[in-house]
Amino acid sequence: MSVASDTPTFNLKAVVQETDLKPDTLRAWERRYGLPQPERTSGGHRLYSQRDIDTLKWLLARQDEGLSISRAVALWRELEESSVDPLLEFASSNGEKLPPAMSLEVGDTLVQLRDSWIEYCLDYEEQKAEYVLAQAFALYSPETVCIELLQKGLARIGAEWYSGRATAQQEHFASALAMRRLESLLAATPPPTRPGRVLIGCPPLEEHTFSPLLLTLLLRRRGWEALYLGSNVPLLRMEATIARNKPRLVILSAQTLFTAAHLLEMGELLQREQVPLAFGGLIFIMAPTLIDRIPGHYLGSDLASAPLLIEQLMISPTMQPARLRVSRSYIASLHEYRQMQAQIEAHVWEKLQDGRITQIELKRANFNMARDITAALSLGDMSLLGYNLDWVTGLMTNHNYPVDSTTLQDYVNAYYESTQEALADGSTNEALTWLRMLVHNTNGQHESC
Repeated sequence: MSVASDTPTFNLKAVVQETDLKPDTLRAWERRYGLPQPERTSGGHRLYSQRDIDTLKWLLARQDEGLSISRAVALWRELEESSVDPLLEFASSNGEKLPPAMSLEVGDTLVQLRDSWIEYCLDYEEQKAEYVLAQAFALYSPETVCIELLQKGLARIGAEWYSGRATAQQEHFASALAMRRLESLLAATPPPTRPGRVLIGCPPLEEHTFSPLLLTLLLRRRGWEALYLGSNVPLLRMEATIARNKPRLVILSAQTLFTAAHLLEMGELLQREQVPLAFGGLIFIMAPTLIDRIPGHYLGSDLASAPLLIEQLMISPTMQPARLRVSRSYIASLHEYRQMQAQIEAHVWEKLQDGRITQIELKRANFNMARDITAALSLGDMSLLGYNLDWVTGLMTNHNYPVDSTTLQDYVNAYYESTQEALADGSTNEALTWLRMLVHNTNGQHESC
């Protein structure tokens, strides 16, 4: 399909004949919605281009599909703002056109839009995915689209990746499209109208930013001054950032065990600075016992309801200490483990240098083991590692990674023995106790196979 001509050629009578629109309707649309926008002759008569006629036909087609004229015009504007020409075909070899708009009469329209967006993302159909988003924003509020389509759509794609039915590349592609839309919506939010500033971000090493960015948008649209700090916010100079911005509230999001440990560290800093913390994230849904260990207000698992809780905290800020403190035994165990970590890993290398595990695999295993043990010790509960192990085992199984039980047993035994050798005789280190239990369970599973 070629681009329609913008040359003003046709008079009002020709357009009426071509579209079957009444002249009064045509004039009303021009006056009320600004579509189309005909030129005028020196005598004041309207002159329409072929593009104007095609625009009218496009609007009529949307009406036939169930949209009101105001919704159809809103959809047109959304597409234009997304740099999509509604009249152009998709650039594909078979000349496939834009998918038809869905009728508001259908009760599950938003579900259909979400399903379409997921499908186009998984097929790397960027223009089609953008079209669906534009259509959704023309029909629903930004809050509804961002939560019901983008957030839930990404959650479904993430579940598809975990189960092995989608690739990491597909998940990243969809996330990039969603983040780009959130950023454009953020740029268009008006200045704040309510007093008080809130800082939103991710603790050190946390790279998952969709939820905190969406929360920033939801708060800004409610009139709050929400400053988004981004991913992987360092602890260094955080005090200076707080002193300069004087926030009433800081909001942090963590998705993994080791970033939750960093969130705890940042929460303790905020406690010292007497700044309230609110927090959330996937890890607190997977391991709810973690919630009581964070000095702050838990926002729950439903992002849509979080702004109401945050508003209460902004109006009446209160400090919330952790309900469970890390015990002295865990603090001592963490200090001892950190001191001996390098020696433990050196012993593991010596025990497994016969090639049973490749150097790359061994390096990765040591890194992950040390990172997660450190996180669990920092959080005061070694049993939290059970969530991580179950999650990783499921991921490896779903993606058909070879999990050799003998190799796993060899590694666990080597790490336990190396830890036992590195620590003092009779050590009651919490990590050593957990490793002893892990060895027992791993060897027991191996013997039963």
